[in-house]
Amino acid sequence: MIDPALSSLGAQVVLAASNDENHPPKNIIDGNTATFWMSTGMFPQEFIIRFAESMKIAHVTMHCYNVKTLKIEKSISDDATDFEPISEKEFEHIEGHLQTNNIPLVGTTATHLRFIVTSGYEHFVSVHRVSVGG
Repeated sequence: MIDPALSSLGAQVVLAASNDENHPPKNIIDGNTATFWMSTGMFPQEFIIRFAESMKIAHVTMHCYNVKTLKIEKSISDDATDFEPISEKEFEHIEGHLQTNNIPLVGTTATHLRFIVTSGYEHFVSVHRVSVGG
């Protein structure tokens, strides 16, 4: 299955609330769970992924660490505006291991997805990979 949330297929992280030069936002969509984006503390933290084209989305899978609550919003505009909430989820804390969460978004069409980490289990969170299934 092809993952449209990969940078190699034209996806981009067009906004991130924080940036650590050693762990930049682009790591979220490189397809590798060994690389990651790390927040710089305080909540909320957010990032926006833009797809190469508008697409139908059935689910999102997020590999992360220390994320407690997450909101996902979608936009169908070309310029990442007019976001609508589509999901909110609380993640289970798994000490010493990546959290892997599959979030159903059946029937969603979007050009952009905004991920808002509203709280974490620690002061910092990391997002290792976001993948999308259509």
